[in-house]
Amino acid sequence: MLRILLSLIISITFFISAASAQSSNDTVWVQLEAQPSLTVAQDRIRGYAATMQDVNGFALGGGWYAVALGPYVREDAERVLQVYRSEGLIPIDSYLAVSADYRSQFWPVGANLLAGVAPASPQVTQDTEADTTVVVETQPEEPELPDETVREARASEAALSQEQKKQLQVYLQWGGYYNSGIDGAFGRGTRNSMAAWQADNGFEATGVLTTRQRDTLRSQYFAILEGMDLKLVTDADAGIELQIPTGVVRKAATEYPFVRYEAKTDVPATVLLISQAGDQNTLFGLYDIMQTLEIVPLNGPRERSKSSFTLVGENADIISYTQAALEDGEIKGFTLVWPAGDDERRTRILNEMKASFTRMEGSLDPAAGDDDAQSIDLIAGLQVRKPRLSRSGFFVDNRGHVVTTVEAVSACEKITLEGEYEADVTILDETLGIAILSPKSALAPMSVASLRAGAPRLKSDVAVSGYSYEGALGAPTMTFGQLSDVRGLGGEQELARLALAPQPGDAGGPVFDTAGSVFGMLLPRASDSAQQLPGEVNFAVNADAIRTLLEQEGIAPNVSEGGNVMAPEDLTKKASGMTVLVSCW
Repeated sequence: MLRILLSLIISITFFISAASAQSSNDTVWVQLEAQPSLTVAQDRIRGYAATMQDVNGFALGGGWYAVALGPYVREDAERVLQVYRSEGLIPIDSYLAVSADYRSQFWPVGANLLAGVAPASPQVTQDTEADTTVVVETQPEEPELPDETVREARASEAALSQEQKKQLQVYLQWGGYYNSGIDGAFGRGTRNSMAAWQADNGFEATGVLTTRQRDTLRSQYFAILEGMDLKLVTDADAGIELQIPTGVVRKAATEYPFVRYEAKTDVPATVLLISQAGDQNTLFGLYDIMQTLEIVPLNGPRERSKSSFTLVGENADIISYTQAALEDGEIKGFTLVWPAGDDERRTRILNEMKASFTRMEGSLDPAAGDDDAQSIDLIAGLQVRKPRLSRSGFFVDNRGHVVTTVEAVSACEKITLEGEYEADVTILDETLGIAILSPKSALAPMSVASLRAGAPRLKSDVAVSGYSYEGALGAPTMTFGQLSDVRGLGGEQELARLALAPQPGDAGGPVFDTAGSVFGMLLPRASDSAQQLPGEVNFAVNADAIRTLLEQEGIAPNVSEGGNVMAPEDLTKKASGMTVLVSCW
């Protein structure tokens, strides 16, 4: 319905303007299109200006902006309209307009061709060999825009719309001259800020900006976006339209539910269009998935409502912003990833993207994507965040307290259990190499360790349960060996020496006797390059030292005196229920 109304309005405008043009001696223009957004109109003008001359932009009022060619005398304008239409260079519904149709000129910056500038005289020649018509346009040299008196400046300022006045306040606020509300009311605060800007830029501090000064202020505001080439991009498959910095990113791939734009310059930027059909469960699932990606760092505010979410992630390298919303069974949004330390340009680009984001009909096909590019480390072509390292641990009570190695929790931004549940360090004993973790949310372990009182017999069989490959297998594995000594090589009472060959991920895992009691926690291998022990020589801190540390924190572990020998499969099942993947992010 809206498109029909717009078509009717344009048609009515066409006939009124055409009639006016035919009966008026005013300068004539070829109007190509009108846009309800200044940013979009500027983008369209740049596109036309790349292939033709005499391109101008004018405010129409009511928040609309025109793209027009000219100025011409009527005969020349009619020929330009006919030739460009036939060549497909301009829209078929382009028409003739007169200067009275326009208010003020915003493009080219500083131009004022409505103020009686002589029309251009395009020369139309015929290329007989190619059988095409070529328009050779001669445009008079643009005169320098004269500055205005204070009275004239007030008059030109009065012609500004409320939105244009607000935009001037935005420019002044950006420059550090204005710190009040953006209301479009030019009171004492706005006037003082204008005067301060004028003084700093070599103008007379009148508190009223001339047309040229407003253009200068605007140019300063947009200077930081030079080279970003913000363009309104429409993706019909995703059903999304928004401004994208095409100067630094290019479309790389479509992998459901994303359309991915990757860096094409030395600016490491990424843009995602998010589009999929779904419901609230789909939205919440997307919210969780996004936080597993490398492009959404762990630190930053996150907000989720019933029908939308926003994610901000930042680290020393990047700042990432994501927004998505559920409407009429479709989830749509976008992500902007920008290098850290470039906050002003990032903020300006992000604001343009937010303001221009438009939902259109349709969403991405679930089959969209390259099935050949598969990896467990990728989601829709995006790298899944990996922990800095992962080690093993084990539950010691029904509240979910976990014993693990100090190595697993050193210099972490976040600690997780089973890759999902966050935990805090309750106790850290560097001497023993033990860390005790408390989950941030209540957990109900399948089983908990029973700490053995005393040591097993020398040369008896032992087993370590751990995530040998740091979670790659999704479940703990058992590594079998023997108890070599109940003391360390230096006679340490709190250590036991083991003869087995674990992997680095097994460190922090429980060491079992044949009855299924835990008599120690596996320590990581020493990294001292001055002494290299045989591969099967490893150490565990014993259960007595662990129990003492737990009791200091008020945690009462289960205690075992030993028991009957368990079958390997029963021991494996018991160990699996209490062994925990501890990840450092």
